[in-house]
Amino acid sequence: MIIVNVKENESIDKALKRFKKKFEKTGVLRELRSRTAFEKPSVKRRHEIIRAVYKEKMYGKHTEQ
Repeated sequence: MIIVNVKENESIDKALKRFKKKFEKTGVLRELRSRTAFEKPSVKRRHEIIRAVYKEKMYGKHTEQ
């Protein structure tokens, strides 16, 4: 359960923003979406590899000369 304490003189918008950030960190929505349809382990692994290659290409430290 997520608990967000609203501080003195704090707007509801700020408290809601903190709640949304905490909720996103838990990964509940991501888990729910992944469980909507079964994905074979081999397909899941393939997607992980493709994602890792993309991240490495975008953010990795490679030298182009």
